[in-house]
Amino acid sequence: MISKSYFNISERKVLLKFFDVLIIIVSLFLSSNYLNFNYIFFSSQFFLNWLLLLVFYYLIFGEIFQLYNLNVSNNRYTVVRSITLTAFFTTIFYIFTPFISPVLPSNRLQIVYLFLILFLPVVIWRFLYMWLIFSPKYFKSIVFVGKSDKIQSILNHVKKDNIHNLFAYFSDEEVKNIKGFKDINDVKLSSLVEENNIKEVIVSIKGLTSEVIDSLNKELILLFERGINIVSLETFYEEITLRVPKEYLKNNFYKHLSFSKNNNSRFYLFGLRFLDILFSVLGLFVFLFLIPFLILGNLLGNRGVLFYTQERVGQNGRKFKIFKLRSMVKNAESNGAVWAIKNDQRITAFGKFLRNTRLDEFPQFYNILIGDMSIIGPRPERPEFVKELEKQIPFYAIRNVVRPGLTGWAQVNYPYANTVEEQEIKLRYDLYYIKERSAFLDFKILIKTITTVLFFKGQ
Repeated sequence: MISKSYFNISERKVLLKFFDVLIIIVSLFLSSNYLNFNYIFFSSQFFLNWLLLLVFYYLIFGEIFQLYNLNVSNNRYTVVRSITLTAFFTTIFYIFTPFISPVLPSNRLQIVYLFLILFLPVVIWRFLYMWLIFSPKYFKSIVFVGKSDKIQSILNHVKKDNIHNLFAYFSDEEVKNIKGFKDINDVKLSSLVEENNIKEVIVSIKGLTSEVIDSLNKELILLFERGINIVSLETFYEEITLRVPKEYLKNNFYKHLSFSKNNNSRFYLFGLRFLDILFSVLGLFVFLFLIPFLILGNLLGNRGVLFYTQERVGQNGRKFKIFKLRSMVKNAESNGAVWAIKNDQRITAFGKFLRNTRLDEFPQFYNILIGDMSIIGPRPERPEFVKELEKQIPFYAIRNVVRPGLTGWAQVNYPYANTVEEQEIKLRYDLYYIKERSAFLDFKILIKTITTVLFFKGQ
């Protein structure tokens, strides 16, 4: 068997960040020693502080502008766009950070040089990455086992994810447009895995006969003894989609769904509440500054009241009044509550701007300050919708076990939901958040929210 290495998702991201930073440090060194660049010089006793600040800004803005999103990193246009924005904002924030960054140079061209150092070498390295490393030979080779109706959707997802190499799948029948079909009644996993350097086997035994399961188990034991990773279809689904599988929403949901340990961590909850208060005070301060411009825009593009309140369902089913800026025409729901949809005709011209920039949500900082909401959590729904969704989606109400949020995991991953089926998908994102809740996941949601606002992806 020929051994073949591969890079998984986390390794690819670490690789990108490591070499981005390394390329920048080397470029700074070469520029300061061999070119006319003296804004950041290595001989200074403050060089380490300067460098750490520069790297900090670059990585933060890299996250915001999706420089480490693997779907962005395999496209030349999106890579150049992300690097340009990251380098520009890193340069601006760096030169205007007092005390920690170097004194502004008298020759302002040095600032342009800094931008070019952050931009050109990284672009060259990223193009090399796409050419040399972003290649199917570095994808993880995997095999699926399960009935076609159980594995069809995940096979289609894997086919397009640019991370996995789908080598084969054992099933009862061939899945349309998916190559590699093998008859599940003739499972010869061990020899196939050994001869083709398969790294992972994903298994679903639902609907299989006892004879097939017995034969399959013998093969899986052999693979397990050889160190091959064997995972359930549900676990694999959750890892790559970042939402819980539909199969979890059943009577025995407690077997698969549990609270994150952080739900009972006083330190985590205290820190979250502290940040809620801090961000809400800052948000309300910014909102006060924006009010004159919002009033003017409302007069020109909305023509009516600027603020409105709406009843929503909060933590543990408690109802509260949410505050928003009006983005729809007057009497938009004269015939009853209706879900907002993409390109909703009820949304005014100014209202569309408010939604895309998320400015319509700014009054909710008051809800956060008084404790009705949090910065991060499942979005609070209206009682009319909740009542209807609880009838059609099993266990919909369990999303209300945590405080609702201004933004959330479902909100940044699946912003539009105007059918019961789409609401179920959003629920599975919310349950993933409740299950995996942590400071790191909260940080990712904040970064994704900033990205959503900057690229006008708001609902």
